[in-house]
Amino acid sequence: MKSDIRVCSAWREAHDRPVYTLDDACPDCGASAKNAVPAPFSPEDPNGEYRRALKRRHRQ
Repeated sequence: MKSDIRVCSAWREAHDRPVYTLDDACPDCGASAKNAVPAPFSPEDPNGEYRRALKRRHRQ
């Protein structure tokens, strides 16, 4: 699932804080905007089994 909220891709260089938008470009500087949310969880993740095993080992 992809979010409609986007953040300016150059906000660290061009702005004091992140600039969020619903458009494909930043309204302040005109740079491209990228998806603001992390990738969703996928049950078909090929490394998920190993990541969960490491978490279990780390908890013990």
